[in-house]
Amino acid sequence: MTTSVDNRFAPADHPQVLHRKIGVLLINLGTPDATDYWSMRRYLKEFLSDRRVIEKNRILWWLILNLFILPKRPISSGEAYKAIWNEARDESPLRTITRSQAEKLAAALKDLPDVIIDWGMRYGNPSIKSRLESLKAQGCDRILLFPLYPQYSASTVATVNDKAFDALKQMRWQPTLRIVPPYYDDPAYITALANSLRAGIAALDFEPEVVLASFHGLPQEYFDKGDPYYCHCQKTARLLREALGWDENRLKVTFQSRFGNDPWLEPYTDETVQELARSGVKKIAVITPGFAADCVETLEEIAMENAEYFHQAGGEDYALIPCLNDSDGGIALLETLIRRELMGWV
Repeated sequence: MTTSVDNRFAPADHPQVLHRKIGVLLINLGTPDATDYWSMRRYLKEFLSDRRVIEKNRILWWLILNLFILPKRPISSGEAYKAIWNEARDESPLRTITRSQAEKLAAALKDLPDVIIDWGMRYGNPSIKSRLESLKAQGCDRILLFPLYPQYSASTVATVNDKAFDALKQMRWQPTLRIVPPYYDDPAYITALANSLRAGIAALDFEPEVVLASFHGLPQEYFDKGDPYYCHCQKTARLLREALGWDENRLKVTFQSRFGNDPWLEPYTDETVQELARSGVKKIAVITPGFAADCVETLEEIAMENAEYFHQAGGEDYALIPCLNDSDGGIALLETLIRRELMGWV
């Protein structure tokens, strides 16, 4: 039950202050507001200006970003988003799915009336700051921050935390904050992935000879500096193989979405699908276990672009297995993690 400050000890003109609610804030990567040039440019500028994402010399990177990347890349990125845009709601699929995840979680947690579920994006809208302020205004003096990344990386989880802390630094009365830890090896996550993969394959009209687990890429330099992301991805894949009773020839790990000319984590997804086709593999499926919701990297890059690479190299049947998204299994997983992290608060 929401209560207010004890007015017995407050001045007569003291404003009512709500408190004792608990907020849960789901955070995903981000999305442009539209696919036009300037919307894409604003989004890309925010994303590519993040020092957690790009660790190059700041002066050099500012020149590269503003003189070479931002003038042109919004056009190609806008085309990619147009190919998967939710026209009915005039928004990206990531925004549609993340909103739905929050709404379904609110229904699943209706037995906890003091818990408020909200959602936001690290880049673009709704911003982390705006949602933290909204939850605080609704009386949340405790907030569970949920970065929707199963595997930890400084370029994903840490930058979400940074942005949340930046918002807290501007508050005189800060809510208490908890953060859901990475869940790359959590049994509930592995079970949800295994069930989703089995169901996805059963729905196909072909049997994949090989399944690729494609994770978002990361510069090799970041791993060399101590980022645990590569190890988390490999452990997720190993546990998933064990749950399915598969070997490494049946489920292979690859990395997608590399940017620039520096070495990134290997093997690369686009090169692997072509190599498999050239070696005689005719039927493959791809899962993307590092994404909690389908987005441009899965729906355009994997489902469209890499399918074309596979077919051009001689492959025949290709399929993307959807992310957990707002499926029953996906929501059950998020609910399990949230209830666990709220223990002691509810």
